[in-house]
Amino acid sequence: MSTNPDVVVLREGTEGLSMESYAETLRERLPEHTVALARTPKEEREFVPQARVVTGITIDEALLAEADRLELFACTFAGTDHVPMDALADHGVAVTNAGGIHAPGIAEQTIANMLVFARNLHEGWRRKQNGEWRHFQSHEFTDSTVTVVGLGSIGQAVVQRLEGFEVETIGIRYTPEKDGPTDEVLGFDEDDIHEAFSRSDYVVLACPLNDLTRNLVDEDALATLPPEAVLVNAARGGIVDTDALVSALQYEGIRGAALDVTDPEPLPNDHELWDLENCLITPHTGGHTPKHWDRLADIVATNLRALEAGEGDDLENAVYQPDGS
Repeated sequence: MSTNPDVVVLREGTEGLSMESYAETLRERLPEHTVALARTPKEEREFVPQARVVTGITIDEALLAEADRLELFACTFAGTDHVPMDALADHGVAVTNAGGIHAPGIAEQTIANMLVFARNLHEGWRRKQNGEWRHFQSHEFTDSTVTVVGLGSIGQAVVQRLEGFEVETIGIRYTPEKDGPTDEVLGFDEDDIHEAFSRSDYVVLACPLNDLTRNLVDEDALATLPPEAVLVNAARGGIVDTDALVSALQYEGIRGAALDVTDPEPLPNDHELWDLENCLITPHTGGHTPKHWDRLADIVATNLRALEAGEGDDLENAVYQPDGS
């Protein structure tokens, strides 16, 4: 490996994907630059102090202290709670994330889950397993009202894919005055949440987990949903009060739920949710995509060129920039 690599890919992988593939994809995007894959702790100690951009799950503060050339840390996760943000800020290093790269897959799975409940496909699968040729009733997705909680990249991707289904959409966002792509936009205050839920056939959770959204879907919110409503959680398990959800599903407070995330996670194998026929569960796989590295490499390559052009204050997917943004 030549000295002074422009980009260093750290060794710890993500979502079972090869960091070697990530490094190779970056080399394809940046043929005029040197991209080094640090395969061992020793190579990380050798390469990181020379790099202009480092990318990985997180960066050790001891490595950061030696990284005098570093201008950008590109996190391979959407969330950066695990990243030493204060230390990076002290060193004047910008931070970006992988936000948005999972949105198409999560949105497709969300639409699929709603259609499963609309057409009762899960009942069809059960009858197939039992060898039963026996009719069952279905619903129509057409003319439904879908509330999307969170209009970030995932929420917007869901709304985009709802076009053509002839449904009404309500969006929930922090700044409802900015409007949005849905037919109606409301805020996160309790009255708005309950107003939206009371009119919803489907509720899609696509917002971050924070102090405002933790247990947002509690006993009161679930009781406000119509009995025929379906909850789809594509965000984080902690947004839903699990005990309240179990009760609502057991006693037909709502028609069903589709969960790609749970609280706790992973879901213990003896948890009540596993036994509920009106609850679909996938093990946090909604964002999996074969285009993971392609999309992330596009962001990193764009941002490296922005740094070279002196446009470091306008980085794509910026979480922190030294100018204070």
